[in-house]
Amino acid sequence: MANKIWDYVGITIGTFITALGMSVFLIPNRIASGGVSGLATVIYYTFGFKVGITMLVINIPLFLLGIKELGMKFIFKTLYATVTFSLFVDLLETFVSPPTRDLLLSSIYGGLVVGLGLGVVFRFGATTGGTDLAAQIIYRYLRISVGQTLLLIDGLVIILAAFVFGIELALYAFLVVFLTSKVIDLIQEGEGFAKAVFIISDYNSQIGKAILQDLNRGITYLEGRGGFSGRSREILLVVVGRSELSTLKNLVRNIDPRAFVMVSNMNEVLGEGFKSMVDGQRR
Repeated sequence: MANKIWDYVGITIGTFITALGMSVFLIPNRIASGGVSGLATVIYYTFGFKVGITMLVINIPLFLLGIKELGMKFIFKTLYATVTFSLFVDLLETFVSPPTRDLLLSSIYGGLVVGLGLGVVFRFGATTGGTDLAAQIIYRYLRISVGQTLLLIDGLVIILAAFVFGIELALYAFLVVFLTSKVIDLIQEGEGFAKAVFIISDYNSQIGKAILQDLNRGITYLEGRGGFSGRSREILLVVVGRSELSTLKNLVRNIDPRAFVMVSNMNEVLGEGFKSMVDGQRR
């Protein structure tokens, strides 16, 4: 119970930091850095609808699909994070003013602060909905990797912003996306695109089933032997995206708090759930 409460405290802090970066640096300077928040920024300056409320409206159909495809257990934390994030964005807009109108400074600090906030949200097993949720739903139907889908959606939103705000602001938006992704990676314990996780536990069977059910990730069982004890041990290997790492660690901890877990950065992953082998060969 205490762990769940702490998770929601962490998510609240993370969404507040993310909203602060949006409200102080990005939205006032018309920097639409991709995703649902970027699309909501474009709508705000085009039609006058508040950014937070717009994000909630856009997320409603995504959540309805997410509940059907991913299950309520996964959705609940993300629903909480999305609602608090949207409320914080509109609330902070009333009380804070941008400390600078310099576009370069706003892009740098906006990217850093938003990345910090999202990294905290990810670490406590949630996302802020939007493109993260859409990417996982699209993967279920089309088997296009989450990373590629996020890049595609962010790119399309920034292209739209270029038509509305101009090319210069779109270029700053790309800078924000780059900085945000780098900070998220650092918060998530490393700079790799994905994480290879090795798990040694007396409950590997239960952990493996939970990973298949809750994360929909493939697992591999490796044979190992303890150098000190000489005893044969089963090693579980799973590769996950950066936003899934905290969920995986919480899952393992809930089943076996004494499990031995090793996390390694992966610069490229080809195959099911990630970039296709055909794309990798073309590169």
